[in-house]
Amino acid sequence: MAKRFGNNSNIGVHFTFKTKNNWILSAEGNFLFGDKVKEPILDSLKSSNGEIINEFGEYARVVLSERGLFFAGSIGKLIPVWGPNKNSGIMITAGAGFLQHKIRIETEGNNVPALFGDYSKGYDRLSNGFALKQFVGYLYLGKRKLYNFFIGIEFWQAFTKNRRDYNFDMMKKDDTLKKDFLYSFKFGWILPIYIQQTQKYYTY
Repeated sequence: MAKRFGNNSNIGVHFTFKTKNNWILSAEGNFLFGDKVKEPILDSLKSSNGEIINEFGEYARVVLSERGLFFAGSIGKLIPVWGPNKNSGIMITAGAGFLQHKIRIETEGNNVPALFGDYSKGYDRLSNGFALKQFVGYLYLGKRKLYNFFIGIEFWQAFTKNRRDYNFDMMKKDDTLKKDFLYSFKFGWILPIYIQQTQKYYTY
């Protein structure tokens, strides 16, 4: 992905269940986005002066950006150290899921015939496939249930293929299996839900 995009960011929702033995089970969904595209996918549409001409014979404004998504399920362990209680400590998880990414093509005024409607799909490099992920970080759950967060480093390894039938600029279909490796600094704020144990009362 480094050959196609620059740095990206992601935002999402993460649901986690911690057992009383400090096992971690989680599911998450993330939206990926970035504003830098390195791959010259539209060079074949440019004139001799490096500009794309719209249907009115004017220079077109075309903006390329990165878009994607990632879903995964994970399992891991909490090691209770450096915290106010046994629910805080070092968290290590590993899981598997699905990664998808593409190049978003935006044309101001939608006035470039070669990029109308489905034609843009011949350039967007839509790719997806199976992915693995690992996370190492710190989990903090405060005693007052107000300050709760996690912070750490996450690694993804995905095995993706281009899902379009034909790439117009390459004049062929791309069947190459690609290895997409990402690493990120991750921070999240936690809204905890505690399961209370049933209390038994005896009357004599």
